Parts: sequence; structure tokens; C-alpha cells
Amino acid sequence: MAQNDATAAHAHPIPDRHGQNLFSTDTELHKLLALYLPADLLAHMQPHFERLGGLAGGLLDDLAGTADRNPPTLEQRTRTGLDEQKIVKHPAYVEMERLALSEFGLAAMSHRDETLGWKGRMPPLVKYVLTYLFVQAEFGLCCPVSMTDSLTRTLRKFGGPELVARFLPRLTSLDFDELAQGAMFMTEQAAGSDIAATATMARQETDGSWRLSGDKWFCSNPDADFAMVLARADNGPAGMKGVSLFLLPRRLEDGSLNHYRIIRLKDKLGTRSMASGEIRLEGAIAYLVGEEGRGFVQMADMVNNSRLSNGVRAAGLMRRAVAEAEYIAAERRAFGRTLEQMPLMQRQLDKLRLPAEQARTMVCQTALALARSDAGEPDAYALLRILTPLIKFRACRDARKVTGDAMEVRGGCGYIEEWSDPRLVRDAHLGSIWEGTSNIVALDVIRAVKREGSLPVLRAHCEQLLADAALPPAFAKALRDALARAAALAETAAREGGDVLARQAASALYHCTSSIAMAWEAARSGSAPRLRWAQLVLLHRVLPRDPLAPDAMPADWNSAATTRTAKATA
Repeated sequence: MAQNDATAAHAHPIPDRHGQNLFSTDTELHKLLALYLPADLLAHMQPHFERLGGLAGGLLDDLAGTADRNPPTLEQRTRTGLDEQKIVKHPAYVEMERLALSEFGLAAMSHRDETLGWKGRMPPLVKYVLTYLFVQAEFGLCCPVSMTDSLTRTLRKFGGPELVARFLPRLTSLDFDELAQGAMFMTEQAAGSDIAATATMARQETDGSWRLSGDKWFCSNPDADFAMVLARADNGPAGMKGVSLFLLPRRLEDGSLNHYRIIRLKDKLGTRSMASGEIRLEGAIAYLVGEEGRGFVQMADMVNNSRLSNGVRAAGLMRRAVAEAEYIAAERRAFGRTLEQMPLMQRQLDKLRLPAEQARTMVCQTALALARSDAGEPDAYALLRILTPLIKFRACRDARKVTGDAMEVRGGCGYIEEWSDPRLVRDAHLGSIWEGTSNIVALDVIRAVKREGSLPVLRAHCEQLLADAALPPAFAKALRDALARAAALAETAAREGGDVLARQAASALYHCTSSIAMAWEAARSGSAPRLRWAQLVLLHRVLPRDPLAPDAMPADWNSAATTRTAKATA
């Protein structure tokens, strides 16, 4: 753009943020990464974060818009009449696949010893930061990326040596012409979250392979090179113990298509760029993963990994929505002032920022717990086991409201498909549905309390954060008291089988944990806004309030030292 055009665009009454670098403009993220990543790794990743941030604010955003307007189609036969199905993807989507899977290695990163020039295995947080940036432009493709990553993890963890050696290389390749994508085919018409109702049957062949028959109702990325499939062995017991996990290749060794058909593609509200369809298995060849009859346990490991990715994506959607709203409020003028100078707009932006900042704090906390769990640290798995459903439950629900309310800041333009807002709103609604609806995930929080002993571990983790933060005594006490009450509620739900309390307890634990972690981050980074957000989370999302009383922060929540820090960093 010529200089005079750029000046004109900046002065235009309709602010347009397109072209901004979504990483370099996110200064709060820079402070968080300095806390959570080793200095040498952060220095190495800085140019990669900058590059992806630039793409997400420009080219990638354009590609995402084009792919959203040109969804994939299903071709049943070739032009010569061969019965060979093919999903036709728009070139814009294919280019996004190349960027995500090949250039940045988002699906393979956790399973390689070298990615993006870094010698050694990347910690999970690097992958999630990159995903966080990528999803601010494109949500749909992040589903296949996550499923490929999760399928590879599950195959490595439970698959036999021969199976791993045979299929892992393609799943960890960065060569775009060679790499494989993954999927999971779990949902059936009568068996969504109720895995025990799985009706797809598996029959073992003399060569050790299995033949799968049945229908799968909701299959995202249905033409993936490999899929994890739940099926019931024909000689197995009824119920959950009869369900096993299988690896299903799209093509057989001779290059022909496996024996299953994509019946149709779904006409979805959101994630329009990415194909989802219905699958009919017609004696499809597959391979048992892990022990027969342990399918639910093994698939749960894959689903839990995907649930964390869902939380990351929800956080990214909220960040994009909030950043757009902040830009509009700073650039748009009305009645002689910018919108951000108006008290009601300031309040509205705060209401958008709180859940967005909570979510990315929980992303960082959960990613560290995942790294510690994979390293075998004591209690780390129990911590991960409760943080994962907490972020999936709450952040995905928050994203629906944040993206919708942020649309309002843009005004009438926000309702127009030329802008990002409608796509963000549509895509945000899926997070609370796939990989377990919010009811199912809230119950999983209580299951972690009952079966994994996660609650004492979570409380100990939060107590350590509080001890390290050295907060004003009154604020620290308010946080401790709130956490104790939230834990007591979760204990009641677990002890008395109070399923009706699961959602309330999950929200309370999420808000208390995120507020404590944000306060710790503020103390370590010197971020006055972050400390204020931590206080507002406690004040507005946890503590009882008189709806008719004016808003007021308790005076003793800020010490003189905290006030000096706030003034210095404001």
C-alpha cells in the first residue's frame, strides 16, 4: 500500500486492523512467554512467532476467509466412472494445510527431536503458542491438526512396536507430499458420549488384522490418512469392556482405498473450511491399538489431549475478538472522543478481557502440567487430569459470549461477512460440543476429583503460586478463602454424587485457579493490568455481590508496593 493510501486507511472512520502482526502487537503475551519459556528457547522461537503472527494478521486471515466461503465438496466418482471418492478442498485451504503441518509442524512437533531448527523435543507450550496464533486466523484446520497430533500420541503410547514403526514416520514427517493427517471416528447416532452403546463391530482375520463394519455419524477430516476408531469385537462382552481401539488407514498397501465410504459431508454452522462427514465401514481393514477391550481408556487419552487443544483454540478465538474490539475502540471516534475514552466502553472491554486472559493463563498452566506429566513428575498427571477438563469446560463456553459481545463493538460492520466477527462467532460455538459437551466435561472434572485424587494436588499447586506471588495479605486471603470454598463444593459433588453441582464446582475451580495464577503472573512480570484482571475475576466471577451496589475494589487488596508497581508499569 502506498504511503498516502496507508495514511488514508488509518484515518478512515471504519477502522480495519488487517495487516497487523498478531504476535508483535500482543505485548501481554510477550510478558507471559518470558515467565513460562526458557530464555534460550524463547529467543530461538521469537522469529517464528513473529512470522506466524504476521501471517495470521494478513495472508493467513485472507486464506481463511476464502476457505470459509468455499467449503469442501465430495466427489463420488472420477470422470471416467471409477468409484473412487475424493474430497475437493479449495486451494486456500490446502495452502493453510501446508503452513500448519509442513512449515510450522504443528501436528508433528511434539513427536520429533528437531523442529523449526531447535535441537531436541519442543515443550508443549511452544506448540500451543503457535496454535494460539494460527487459530486467530483459522479455526477449522486446527481440528485436523489437533487430531493428527493426538492420534500420533495415542499410537506411540499404546500401539505395538510393529504398528508404530510402520505408520509413525508419515505422521511425524514435515514433507507436505509425504506427511499424513489423522482423525478420530467415535460418534455414532446412538453412541455419542455414551461409549458403551458403540455398535460398530470388529471381526479378527487370520493375519491378525481386523474388519470393521458399521456407521460413524460425525467424522471431521473424513478423508484423513489414518483414523482412530472405536468398535466392538464380535466375541467381546457387552458394555464398555467390549469396546476396543483400532487404527484405520485410508488406503491399503496396494494403494487402493480401504473398504469404507464417506456417505455425505455435513452442512455446518461453523468450521466451514474443514470437511466433516458420515462414514460407513464396509469390512474396512484396521489394526488393534493396545489391549482388546481397553478402547475407552485409550481413546480417552486421545480425547483429553484434544480437549486441551480445544481450550487453546477457544483462548485464541477470544484473543482475536478482544484485540479487534480494542483496536476499534482506540481508532473509532464518536461525539468528539475515541470509543475507548468512554466509561461504558471501558467497562465493556474489561468484560471481554477477563475471560480471554483467564483462558490464556490456563493454557500456560496446563501446558506446563502436561510437560511435567510426560516427564513423570509426581502428582503432575493428577494436576493435568483436572486442569484439562477445567479449561475445556469453561474457556469454550466463555468464547461463545466473548466473540458475540466483541461483534457489538464493531457495530453494524461486525454483522457483515466481510469481517472476521461472524466467522469467530460461528466457530466458537463448536468448542462446547465436540470432544464432549459441557455437561460431560464438567462431570469429568468431578471424576478427576474422585478417581485421580486431583483436588489436593490442585490446591497445593495454587498454594505454591500464592506463596511465590507475595500478594497483599487481604487479597491473598480472599483468594485462599475462595479456593477453599470451591474445593469444598467439588468435594461435596464427588462425595454425594451430586451431578447437579458439577458445573457450578467446575466453574468455581476454574475461576479461583485462573485468578490465583494470573496474580502470580502479575507479581512475577510486574504487569499492573494483569493484577487488576486477577482481582476483577475474583470480584465479578467468584465472590457474592449485591447487584444494586456500585462496583468497588476492596481497598486492602492493594498494598503500597503493589500500587507503586502498578504506576510504574501502567
